[in-house]
Amino acid sequence: MTNHKSGRIAFATALLAMVMAASSHAWSFNHENRFTFSKPVALPGVVLPAGEYSFDVASPTALDVVVVRNSRSGKVLYMGFTNIVQRPKTLSNDTPITFSEAPASEPRPISTWYEIGQSMGHQFLYR
Repeated sequence: MTNHKSGRIAFATALLAMVMAASSHAWSFNHENRFTFSKPVALPGVVLPAGEYSFDVASPTALDVVVVRNSRSGKVLYMGFTNIVQRPKTLSNDTPITFSEAPASEPRPISTWYEIGQSMGHQFLYR
């Protein structure tokens, strides 16, 4: 009976270690940043009304694919490929988003999203 008990304890310990390792890996993958825009902004093929949005990468194997969701509903509003770029040395770490020019009557297009605390960014591809 002691062998069975020891075997169950060893199995439970191994299972717990695997669950902790998996959850630790999943937790470390988080690239999500949340932003609030006071005016409409544009991404390729979509205009986001003023509001709060979540920017994230699609998966650990697709860092060049960005997903933008409405922060409240979680609804995906944009998913697309980006170019991975380095943050320019002249750009402050406090600047997570850069914009392109647009006429005053149109929403400004988001050029690049730089992940908070990271040196890399995601440059959106406009055609």
